Amino acid sequence: MRKALFIVVSVIILGLAAYFAFIYYVPFSEGYRSGELIKFSRKGVMVKTWEGEMSQGISGAQIFSFSVQDNEGDVIEKLKQYQGQYVQLKYIERYRTFFWLGDTKYFITEVKQERSPHFRE
Repeated sequence: MRKALFIVVSVIILGLAAYFAFIYYVPFSEGYRSGELIKFSRKGVMVKTWEGEMSQGISGAQIFSFSVQDNEGDVIEKLKQYQGQYVQLKYIERYRTFFWLGDTKYFITEVKQERSPHFRE
């Protein structure tokens, strides 16, 4: 009986570990989005996460919400600096997210400042 219980508990633990590893390491998609960075903040009560929004249309008609992991210090600093400017974001989309990583399934890995196509200089 003890051996069967040990096997069942081991299978459950290994299954959960495999599930969490799959969710964390296997991206659903990767890509780029461009737009005006309209919001970037650190929020949460128990667990603080970095969250942002980017407007992809004129007058904020299409909003792209994203998260940034704490270990992406360079990305966080660039997003703070580029607030209100036109940027290109490289992201990975996960199948799901964990509450301690962020609110969205989209996680930013790179940031570049761009010229806005709406204003000719």
